[in-house]
Amino acid sequence: MYNRRSFLSKAGLSAVALSLPSIFEPLFASGFSGALDRVNKLSPEDAATDEEFWQWIRMQYSINPNLINLNNGGVSPQPKPVQDAHIRFYQYCNEGPSFFMWRELDKGREPLRRRLAELAGVEADEVAINRNSTEGLNSIIFGLNLKAGDEIVLSKQDYPNMVNAWKQREKRDGIKLVWVNHELPSEDEAKLVKTYTDAFTSRTRIVHVTHMINWTGQLLPVRKIADAAHAKGIEVICDSAHVFAHVDFKIPDLGCDYWATSLHKWLCAPFGSGMLWIKKDKIKNIWALLSSNEPDSGDIRKFESLGTRSFASEMAINAAIDFHLLIGMQRKQARLQYLKNYWASKVADIPGVKLNTSLNPKFACALANFSIAGFKPEEIEGKLLEKYRVHTVAINWENIHGVRVTPNVYTSISDLDILVKGIKEIAASASAPTK
Repeated sequence: MYNRRSFLSKAGLSAVALSLPSIFEPLFASGFSGALDRVNKLSPEDAATDEEFWQWIRMQYSINPNLINLNNGGVSPQPKPVQDAHIRFYQYCNEGPSFFMWRELDKGREPLRRRLAELAGVEADEVAINRNSTEGLNSIIFGLNLKAGDEIVLSKQDYPNMVNAWKQREKRDGIKLVWVNHELPSEDEAKLVKTYTDAFTSRTRIVHVTHMINWTGQLLPVRKIADAAHAKGIEVICDSAHVFAHVDFKIPDLGCDYWATSLHKWLCAPFGSGMLWIKKDKIKNIWALLSSNEPDSGDIRKFESLGTRSFASEMAINAAIDFHLLIGMQRKQARLQYLKNYWASKVADIPGVKLNTSLNPKFACALANFSIAGFKPEEIEGKLLEKYRVHTVAINWENIHGVRVTPNVYTSISDLDILVKGIKEIAASASAPTK
């Protein structure tokens, strides 16, 4: 756990190309140190309910008082220190773009690569810095050497951008897509694994697994699916868009071959920042998605040939890592679990309300989905926004129909009390007599 001295010394290293005072100094100067010292002595579960500490964290976000944002699953806001770093680097670039971007800030990419690799528990030479999960996973999907008749196992609940990428390969190359269809929520690991393994044949080359189903927050047993796939010589792609910096794990824990995430979700990095990982001995087998002088090389950097990019947002990822480490991964996960269970347990027994997400921490974390009998998801979403100013998202995808609720570390208990009040009143209105 960080204390003030160790944190500031590490955070100072994040200003790779600029000699800037720590952007976190005002936070510690304001009295945050006492709250941090206190929760450092607590278990993650006890720290999760320390409202004074989380109020300090909340103050680091530029929250709009006229909206309760419970759609952090789509994209998360950045805390003020990350915004400040982004702005400073952006202004720095504009002092002489071709010099300060290409000759100065670009020097920070390798230190950043090492920091991300350390956070993910992998080697730096396996990590590419890009813009989002879609770019990372598309790099893999379109870069794989596949031929007509090769089979890919994937689910109908996978993210649309990945589904469409596979459909394009099916249309262009004649591969065969084999679909599984989840019945969610599920707390049956064996059944979840069997859903995939039953679809394996001698022609299966890839199994595509979404680590956390974004529609409901369902966590899948990636490692068990991966082990079963590898036993049959099948490679594994893992979409961890919603899990990195949300759930405590390292990439090697998953046993997959290819992996990608979006850093602008739970790491709260600048919008349009992501990370791709490929097992080192497999990098050479994946063609670069964009132009590269060695598109079939074993260098992970071939996936970073984007032309002119936002060096300011890329370098500000460091500040997001610092902020994440300040909170602590285990403490952060415990808080997110606590927030989800706080509101979900209060509405679970309301007549007409159905939870479409498990409350078991093994199968879900912050993201959850609910429905109310007699209302379409978009009707519930509209009522929550119009009357209570609670921003959620309606989900209608395959066999999933409900409203997704996703708090984050800045979400207060009072925010969730308003959500609960809204759900109760909407559910009650379904059975109220009409005048």
